[in-house]
Amino acid sequence: MRLYPSKGAYFLLLLSIPFLSSWGFFAHKKINYQAVFSLPPEMLGFYKGSSLFLTEHAVDPDKRRYIVLEEAARHYIDLDHYPEIEAQKRVFSYYEAIDLFSEDSLKRHGTVPWTILLNMKKLEQAFKEQHTEHILKYSADLGHYIGDAHVPLHTTSNYNGQLTNQHGIHGLWESRLPELFYDRYPLWVGSADYLVSPSDSVWKCIFESHALVEKVLEEERLVSFQLTERKKYTIEHRNGMPVKTYSTLFCKRYNERMDQMVEERLQKAIKFTADCWYTCWVNAGKPELPLEKKKKEKEKEQKEETGSAEESCVH
Repeated sequence: MRLYPSKGAYFLLLLSIPFLSSWGFFAHKKINYQAVFSLPPEMLGFYKGSSLFLTEHAVDPDKRRYIVLEEAARHYIDLDHYPEIEAQKRVFSYYEAIDLFSEDSLKRHGTVPWTILLNMKKLEQAFKEQHTEHILKYSADLGHYIGDAHVPLHTTSNYNGQLTNQHGIHGLWESRLPELFYDRYPLWVGSADYLVSPSDSVWKCIFESHALVEKVLEEERLVSFQLTERKKYTIEHRNGMPVKTYSTLFCKRYNERMDQMVEERLQKAIKFTADCWYTCWVNAGKPELPLEKKKKEKEKEQKEETGSAEESCVH
């Protein structure tokens, strides 16, 4: 999510408090955690043992946006500012996009598909080097950017409904709804698959997300028309502070009208994260992961100790 200027201060401040991050910290953490369980046995031990790290650091890219100038553009892409890409719906390399739109334009209107592919390269290299710290860092970051790419409002310049008088819809869709209805989502998404063409898969995800933008906006308009202001919003206390946010009634109706869209995008984000981790590992040559390596070394030492003990008994 991109932060936008306050217009009227208190109301927008209160409304924006629950969603200062994309997908919400809650959902980003769930995506990384759940993706672990789709990995094959050769990866599962290492990733399951590191699930706490992957969960807690799933939100690092959002935190970096406040200290790294270039970070913000990595979380979205305004397809309405890239007419050739939107019209052709095909893979565009970063350098091809620079030639068409300029690097300044890309930094202004978003680079999330290329950011995902770059982080896949970094993760693949980390696997080759068997560098535990880098494997975990790039796995966590990759899950975050993949999560962002599955949010329709991350593919449009009208990312918070600010162009259609729907301020706050970003946090409603990606934070408020998952927090309210997460327990109802079936999140076992099957085993990870190898991606023959990661770039094709990434761009397919972007175009799928963008195709949902109008429905996200239209259904919110319809539900808002049905309810009074009093029924649309409620006051909740967060960290001891009163916060104006969308009511459970409004969220339930909106969620129903979108026909499980949030649930499905969350499921696809989980599956795609696992697919990308797995693909990077395969492309790196399926190296033995640090935890598995230590486990085998320990088993070898125990066998040697047992053998030595038996030998001593014989003598």
